[in-house]
Amino acid sequence: MVKKMMKQSCSSSESMKLDRKTVERNRRIHMKSLCFKLASLIPSQYFKPSKDMLSQQDQLDIAASYIKQLSGKIDKLKVEKEEAVKAKEGSNVNIMIGSRLPVIELKDMGSSIEVILISGLNKNFMLSEVVSVLEEEGAEVVSASFSTVGGKVFHSLHAQVKISRVGVETTRVWQRLQDLIY
Repeated sequence: MVKKMMKQSCSSSESMKLDRKTVERNRRIHMKSLCFKLASLIPSQYFKPSKDMLSQQDQLDIAASYIKQLSGKIDKLKVEKEEAVKAKEGSNVNIMIGSRLPVIELKDMGSSIEVILISGLNKNFMLSEVVSVLEEEGAEVVSASFSTVGGKVFHSLHAQVKISRVGVETTRVWQRLQDLIY
């Protein structure tokens, strides 16, 4: 009877070891897939040599520095936004009095483009035409919004470059938008 209990005890502890090994192997596989997913989210220009040639630790280090860089950009943009809000409050929304409408502002931010279009209420143009120009030039609109203040309509479009190595020629986009609006 004692021998039988010892056999059961040994087989039970071996079973627990196998279960722990399986759990640990599954954990490592899961962590590896998460690291791969994280590395895939980082733009390729951050990997000087090929991503495949870097160790997993190097990829994690690059991801951490990329996240810190993005965090810094967010902080900078928050400060700029606060300054813009203060400037707007100080000007009493008398934006561009006497200037000719519509106004187009195009900001090239590397892999994305921001289009600000300010028009009067009586200027009829199709926002879909603006989106079409951006898409024809190689950008994909990811968000669009508008607001009306006084007699002006403020349109804001954010677009991502579809193929980062090709990019978008912003001067050509700006000229096509000028032709469309005027």
